[in-house]
Amino acid sequence: MNIEQARFNMIEQQIRPWNVLNQDVLDMLVIVKRENFFPESQLGLVFSDTELPLSKGAYSLSPKLEARILQELAVNKHEQVLLVGAGSGYLAALLGHRAAKVTAVEGDAELKALAEQNLSKNGVLNVGVVQGNALQSNASAAYDVIVVHGSLPSVPDGLLQQLKVGGRLFAVVGQLPVMSAEIVTRTAQDAFKAVALFETVVQPLPQAVQPSSFSF
Repeated sequence: MNIEQARFNMIEQQIRPWNVLNQDVLDMLVIVKRENFFPESQLGLVFSDTELPLSKGAYSLSPKLEARILQELAVNKHEQVLLVGAGSGYLAALLGHRAAKVTAVEGDAELKALAEQNLSKNGVLNVGVVQGNALQSNASAAYDVIVVHGSLPSVPDGLLQQLKVGGRLFAVVGQLPVMSAEIVTRTAQDAFKAVALFETVVQPLPQAVQPSSFSF
């Protein structure tokens, strides 16, 4: 398998056609090596337009969705990011390439260890992985950016309250057969604005058990 050819094909045939045209994002997909975050048994599918199974019901996101998330959020170098669900560590590494610091909160100990191992192996120093459930966190106004690594039936208020004013959250919201990728911006202390970006279908976040919804 020609890894660099497969990466080139992924970018040119999957990601560019999905309206990901930001050159910084495209360059990042070359710099942060996706194949380093998945086992050798999945190498043949790493650059495919698919979600890859991890463990305990968790899945990676597809490459084009990861790229679209990065483009839509436009993370800045001074920003603090919360990733809900660590996955394989790859999306955390991509976010860490743009942010000051990323905190990945993972509910499963095995997935936490996998993400930590992959991040360490790839020299990613500004991403921390902690075990817990960020959907139930009592933390407030701590993050500039929040990304949910899996779909939610709705965005819980406890997660929204962790956004700083001016901060934005990316989540895929809904249930089969209809889900929508959304960005929610905290426009004031008690005000949020949700914008639907596109329809998609994503495997559910394992710890998302019908969280209480926030009404916009």
